[in-house]
Amino acid sequence: MTDPTTNVLSTLSNQMADAVERAGVALVLVNGRQRYPASGIVYKPDLVVTADHVLEREEELSIETHDGRTLAAQFIGRDPTTDLALLRVNELKLEPAHAAPSAARVGQFVLAVGRPTSSGPMASIGIVSAIGGPLRARRGALLEQFIRARRGALLEQFIRTDAVPYPGFSGGPLIDTQGNVLGVLTTGLWNAAALAIPTTIAWRIADTLAQHGQVKRGFLGISSQPVQLPEGQRAGQSQEQGLLIVQVHTGSSAAQGGLLVGDILVALDNQPVDDTDDLQALLTGDRVGKAVPVTIIRGGTLQTVSVTVGQRN
Repeated sequence: MTDPTTNVLSTLSNQMADAVERAGVALVLVNGRQRYPASGIVYKPDLVVTADHVLEREEELSIETHDGRTLAAQFIGRDPTTDLALLRVNELKLEPAHAAPSAARVGQFVLAVGRPTSSGPMASIGIVSAIGGPLRARRGALLEQFIRARRGALLEQFIRTDAVPYPGFSGGPLIDTQGNVLGVLTTGLWNAAALAIPTTIAWRIADTLAQHGQVKRGFLGISSQPVQLPEGQRAGQSQEQGLLIVQVHTGSSAAQGGLLVGDILVALDNQPVDDTDDLQALLTGDRVGKAVPVTIIRGGTLQTVSVTVGQRN
């Protein structure tokens, strides 16, 4: 009599092998640095998403497909904040990867998949061990501190997994047991930790790079720190915390808009601001170049000034 446990394990094993095979069709090897190829995901019929840190050059790039073709790749753009980059490959003619229909869940079985050599895909199994976001540097959280520091912008969310990211896996997919892509793997954000940028974010960044070659992020030109607002100094505001402006950079958008050292910033574009993460999250690309209302408490009085959001270099 067949052991039911053996049947279950055999079924799961075959399912995972099928998942890797399915994902492998849209998985390419990326030649963008010396000696160490990386991986990439076919995102659209002529576009490949990969990790930014694996592209040490922007010319003489190439990819290798599952069916043995070597094709020249054109650099389109990169976003260091999310460690993503985009390549265009003419004559690629491969079916794009399938994004997972639902977000990753902690405890979910996943496979990290890469194509670091011409011999075929590699895979490792694990679970989703954590999902973070928005990333906040509090209570000594080193991971959040590091990511938040990259180009002064926030990574909205990340997936952490204990699946082993073998060398060359960066830019490859983190997949579910059906072969659907949950995120883009990277070991370039913090101390080689196995992270994945969720597909919803990665695909959005790729769309922006395809259209503009870069991802715009806003910039006011201030240094600030969170400050508690005693009830008697809230100027009618209900929130308990704001941002005390401790420096206004010369010639910046903030300076031109009239913000002063000592102002307490409590809202931007009518959205409340409690800390620096809130402010960064509101400085999105669609606000760059636009005049937005900035609500401040100055001398105990609530005031609104208009500031044109600059673009972070």
